Amino acid sequence: MPVWQQVYEEINDPNFVIICAAEDIGGEAAAGPIFDAANPTYIQVVDVDHIISSAFNFVNVPSSAWIDEEGRIVRIDEGTYSKTHAIGEGEQAVTFGNDVYTPALKDWVTKGADSEFVQSAEAVTGNIRGHSFDQLKADAAFRLANLFRVHGQKEKAEVYWQMARELNPDSVNFIRQNLTLTEEGSAGETFMQLMGDYVSQGREYYRPLDL
Repeated sequence: MPVWQQVYEEINDPNFVIICAAEDIGGEAAAGPIFDAANPTYIQVVDVDHIISSAFNFVNVPSSAWIDEEGRIVRIDEGTYSKTHAIGEGEQAVTFGNDVYTPALKDWVTKGADSEFVQSAEAVTGNIRGHSFDQLKADAAFRLANLFRVHGQKEKAEVYWQMARELNPDSVNFIRQNLTLTEEGSAGETFMQLMGDYVSQGREYYRPLDL
């Protein structure tokens, strides 16, 4: 978030707005301190039930959509890191992100529809992941699990959480949310192993950037 704040200040265009959504069932208690520490001046919301991820069918975070001044999606569904990041040391070191996304974003803000990075309507339509019936049921089960968890009914929450996982096993978003309830958190050893498995199996937890 601090890097995105820097990017936001560099762009410094009143017609450009970042809306950052924290997908976290922990709500304000979990996301608030992170927002406070970053002290961003762009819009921040806490999306407890992952409504935004469901609407755009994002399978992992961070993901984004570019929406123009007329409300049209002009780019969607790819890993959206502001720069290359590295975590861990030695053999456990993992590098992720890239240094091309931010320049592309700046180009779009400057040139609008004339930017080479704006996707055609056909490309956007093709990049929006369709929802299967099982995925829709998984979203509903996920929200029921959250509701039961909030009301202290842990056993019922686990039943619906497991249902969501079984109905949509490819949702990295769901997996990482569940990991926030563990001691290691959503970016610990389990997630690092998951990333390694996806890479070794040739699976995409993000679509490759088309830049």
